[in-house]
Amino acid sequence: MAEETENRPSSDRRSWKRPGGRWRLATVALLVVAVALMVVGQFLRLPGLDVFGTDVKDRSGPAVLKSVQDLSRYEGAAGTYQVVVDLEHDARFLPDAIRGTRTLYVATGGVSAYVDLGGLKDDAVTVGADRTEATLRLPHARLSEAALDPAHSYAVSKQRGLLDRLGDLFSDNPASEQAVNVLAAQRIGEAARASDLTSRAERNTTAMLQGLLLGLGFERVTVVYE
Repeated sequence: MAEETENRPSSDRRSWKRPGGRWRLATVALLVVAVALMVVGQFLRLPGLDVFGTDVKDRSGPAVLKSVQDLSRYEGAAGTYQVVVDLEHDARFLPDAIRGTRTLYVATGGVSAYVDLGGLKDDAVTVGADRTEATLRLPHARLSEAALDPAHSYAVSKQRGLLDRLGDLFSDNPASEQAVNVLAAQRIGEAARASDLTSRAERNTTAMLQGLLLGLGFERVTVVYE
């Protein structure tokens, strides 16, 4: 009986050498290291706290001209919009704490409304015989693509699951930021289309052309959008 009692603790102490025990220890160790790295990373990113100091070095190359386009349009109005984007990605059959992201982003961008004067036909401008009246037929105003303002756009919060945080430790995911920017530009474009930006642009274009032609001696100037 004494020999059996002495052999049991030794067999228990050697249980970690079994294949299953080694895998369990390795898994626990990896989880502990991952949690520790995340805690340290969050600690180093606290506002107003810089433990090791930070040096900013700009190694960006010069800008390269990709294309040139001649513009012959008059921008009659421009609007600045702000939208709060709440974008969430969920994984099937997994809780958000394990896999999933949710980003709360405040985006500011601008949209301009313009009248294209480059494609006017020969009969777009009609002048009276006495050269005191003029009629201009112009296309309706259009909206430009929404341009985000990075100086006034920022992320309020970004929640990530454990697996997403582990993935960020080894690689970046620029596509996540791109998805937020694309959605923000889409929402700003929708807000611009729902506003009276094009109508305002046409009124301002009409006022500009009338002032220009009246200054050249015309007594009556009519602008028609068709």
